Amino acid sequence: MSKYDRLGEFLRKQSVERVPMSFADIERITAATLPASAHKHRPWWSNNPTNSVMTRVWLDAGFESEQVDMTGQRLVFRRVTNPASKLKELSRAVSEGASNHPLHGALKGMTKVAPGVDLTKPADPSWAEPD
Repeated sequence: MSKYDRLGEFLRKQSVERVPMSFADIERITAATLPASAHKHRPWWSNNPTNSVMTRVWLDAGFESEQVDMTGQRLVFRRVTNPASKLKELSRAVSEGASNHPLHGALKGMTKVAPGVDLTKPADPSWAEPD
């Protein structure tokens, strides 16, 4: 059991789409002090499932972090529609070494290069001329 599991339980009980919280609220709910990096580095609050144990807690609860205000030490947890499938998809992509961005590969196969086209040649012949 993670020390942050209480945050997941709290979020699951919420009936609203957005749950604004302060870092102090999170510490009160979890009865644990957030690491120093959570107070100093915005990426600590990213929705990357490999980021931290706490990230997996809020993702598993069906929420994503947004509107992170490092100065005010506040953020909003927003409910997502299908957290389990998104988490599995992102985890698989990361484990396979692919980008974890949802659009990665979305345009695969959309670009066709005509036979005989040399993509290494400058598009404008004047670019090939020395200055």
